[in-house]
Amino acid sequence: MIIVITRPDFFVGEAERITALLTSGKADLVHIRKPMANPHEVEQLLCQLPAVLYPRLVIHDCFDLAVRYGLRGVHLNSRHPHPPAGWQGHVSISCHSLDELAECRKQPFRYISLSPIFDSISKQGYHSAFTREQIAEARRQGLIDQRVMALGGVTFNRINEISEMGFGGAMILGDAWK
Repeated sequence: MIIVITRPDFFVGEAERITALLTSGKADLVHIRKPMANPHEVEQLLCQLPAVLYPRLVIHDCFDLAVRYGLRGVHLNSRHPHPPAGWQGHVSISCHSLDELAECRKQPFRYISLSPIFDSISKQGYHSAFTREQIAEARRQGLIDQRVMALGGVTFNRINEISEMGFGGAMILGDAWK
């Protein structure tokens, strides 16, 4: 699975770019992540997208929009650690250590991101937190499998490498918006 995460800022042509990523087959899902945006701004972006794509969108904030627009899912974070009341869609979460991943695996999350796997493209000075040996051992222990998505420094050119490491897919931010 290939998941693209939006840039935190809005930019001209963003809706068209999201549409192209999803309709070209380059991405299976897009995570709408706009941590500094208000709900109205995020809703404006959603309204620019074809409604047929809503089931392929996951939102990181403004969870009421997921309900209102029938989005695929919500992605939990420190600002929003719980899904909206009565939510029936997919729920995902991010982890930044193997211990945190082990805890998250006890919950029924659809998928879990683990980061940073490689040195970040979009965040200066954000380096890989894991050695190849640690990733291999986590895979042997069953921590890394099809439910775990690699995040951090992941590019479209590294999809096969991510798969060989045992991840179920990749989450791409920086490389998707060059």
